[in-house]
Amino acid sequence: MPTRRNPYPAWVLAQRSQLGHRIASLRQAAGLSQDQLAVRAGMDRRSIQRYEAGSRDPRFSDLLLIAHALDTSLVALLADQE
Repeated sequence: MPTRRNPYPAWVLAQRSQLGHRIASLRQAAGLSQDQLAVRAGMDRRSIQRYEAGSRDPRFSDLLLIAHALDTSLVALLADQE
């Protein structure tokens, strides 16, 4: 994969981190481990870890799978809680 020429601005990284915290919070509220969420979403556990840590941007299709596995809407998953 080609390297990005310009690094992401700080606000993008902050939003990525907030999304990761929301995924982790919803997962924990559902009583699921990262492994269990990964199985429900049909994904690799490492992907869930990376999304929750904010170290990777999830693909749109992965967001749909995660929202479905958490029995929530995509809008609720992406909603700014602040």
